[in-house]
Amino acid sequence: MTYCVAIKLNAGLVFLSDSRTNAGLDQISSFRKMMIYEKAGDRFMVLLSAGNLSISQSVREILQSEQLTDRDGGEPMTIWNAKSMFDAARVLGAAVRHVHERDGAALKRSGVDFNVSLVFGGQIQGEGMRLFQVYSAGNFIEATSETPYFQVGESKYGKPVLDRVLTPDTPLDEAAKCALVSMDSTLKSNLSVGLPLDLVVYEVNQFATDKIVCIDEHNPYFRMLHNSWGEKLREVFDSIEDPAWHGGLTEVPLKVEPSRSRPIKKITNPRDKLV
Repeated sequence: MTYCVAIKLNAGLVFLSDSRTNAGLDQISSFRKMMIYEKAGDRFMVLLSAGNLSISQSVREILQSEQLTDRDGGEPMTIWNAKSMFDAARVLGAAVRHVHERDGAALKRSGVDFNVSLVFGGQIQGEGMRLFQVYSAGNFIEATSETPYFQVGESKYGKPVLDRVLTPDTPLDEAAKCALVSMDSTLKSNLSVGLPLDLVVYEVNQFATDKIVCIDEHNPYFRMLHNSWGEKLREVFDSIEDPAWHGGLTEVPLKVEPSRSRPIKKITNPRDKLV
């Protein structure tokens, strides 16, 4: 399994991925899930991948040279000459379909689903930043201000903190911290996600970045974040009053008459009806 998250903000983009893959309890390995495509001054793009490793690796390889034919007879379109991130996402979708056409039938005969999930984002000169989630069929959706992030892989453990913290106005460094907390929560709860991590932060209209880091178990910032988050969660938890079942000295009793539903009924003998 894997966990990847990408965040689109007014100030820039944040990308984070783990590197663990597994094909059973005794076949755990590390493979990078992130690819960076940069043509300084012209375009900056990042691809995150989850799902079947052989499929995602094939998609990444084909993406380097995948071309979409121009209907008007012009130069074929690639991720390197696309005039918009939408068109670059179309090229990525074509690469996914290319792999499916080549390998889909053989995979199906072997009982293997064609399973790949991708997040693709960046900025091309002449337009704003854009972020897409691409599915196994090659179709895609785009992030909006209401949903400023995408996750692929083991997403459920890291989602709550993203929902509570992120808005389009969130500063980049704060968003990077939020992404790392999201990853730390996932690492804590799921053994199929593991270190090292790849983190990239991109500032709007720069078309390049040097904010790229590989984070392993010895990284001082991530160790501090891991310890602090656990401690602060415990402090907040301990600061919340325990439920008081029989009133007493509390302003927030738990056992009160609900406004709509009745408490669940006990079944005390074989003749009691369930409903």
